[in-house]
Parts: sequence; C-alpha cells; structure tokens
Amino acid sequence: MRATVGDHLVQHGRVVGQHDQETEVVEVMGREGSPPYRVRFPDGHEAVMSPGPDCQVRHREGEQA
Repeated sequence: MRATVGDHLVQHGRVVGQHDQETEVVEVMGREGSPPYRVRFPDGHEAVMSPGPDCQVRHREGEQA
C-alpha cells in the first residue's frame, strides 16, 4: 500500500450495518509512501494508522495509482 499526503484511506465496514470510514492522510511516516500514516478523521481528531486488508487508498484527483 502506498499513499501520499492528501490521499484518503477508506476502511470498509466488516459487519452488516457498519459503514465505511474515510480518513485523510496528513503525514506519511513510513518509507516511500508506506504505512504507518497519521490520518485525520472527519470530526478533526488525528491518529496513527497502519491499514489492514479491509482498507483502500483513494488517491487525490489527478494522481495515478
């Protein structure tokens, strides 16, 4: 998984009724775009995240995957 600042991480709900959760990458802490990432949630709080297989990167517009 590779991400850059400004990309969004989408963590898919794993059980029925659980919604996807989307966060914005505000800092890449790994080498060459790899995890962990500091992310910002829609409510403004931040956390360090190492995404699992239920997560995908949504790149900024204009960027190629």
